[in-house]
Amino acid sequence: MSSRERILGRVRRALADVPATERDGTAYERAVPRGYLREHGERSVAETVELLAENLADYRAIVHRCTPADLAATIAGMLAARGAKTVLVPPGLESEWLAAADAERIADRAESTPDELDRVDSVVTACAVAVAETGTIVLDGSPDQGRRRITLVPDHHICVVRVPEQVVSSVPQALERLDPARPLTWISGPSATSDIELDRVEGVHGPRTLEVVLVGD
Repeated sequence: MSSRERILGRVRRALADVPATERDGTAYERAVPRGYLREHGERSVAETVELLAENLADYRAIVHRCTPADLAATIAGMLAARGAKTVLVPPGLESEWLAAADAERIADRAESTPDELDRVDSVVTACAVAVAETGTIVLDGSPDQGRRRITLVPDHHICVVRVPEQVVSSVPQALERLDPARPLTWISGPSATSDIELDRVEGVHGPRTLEVVLVGD
């Protein structure tokens, strides 16, 4: 008898007197109270959005604010300021967002190699949700966000967040909106790490520069 068979045998014997209707985990869920805080403190919608902006900046993301009518010009200005000649575009991104941009649009293709993605100057995506308390943006691979790798290889990521509808206060509130079966990418500022002397190095595991556009009336 293998170790695996012995362990599974012990589990079966331990569950022998448990009714079959309670073996699916629901009994445990009922027995354990989960009175967790859903957010820390009470904030208005405007205060929640302001907290998001503050925490994004604290993580060294560059935060912009604009109205929907000004979004295309805002993105075009950001790309021009960086000197971006090429921009990677997810298939479901709203075409109006890049209507004023002069950069060449590069499609998100499955066959693109890491070297090809590394040569792209910038990438523009939407997001699934943004968490104010942690300054975190979550991508879920939806058509307007594209494959995970397109936001990990290029050095410059522009992410558009619709406010207030895509902004929540806390991680528990964000999880309620997300599908755990999707490829979730949690972004808190540009990619960074530090050595034993706490010397910060950015751009190690993803974009060196993260710019977030908060779009709302």
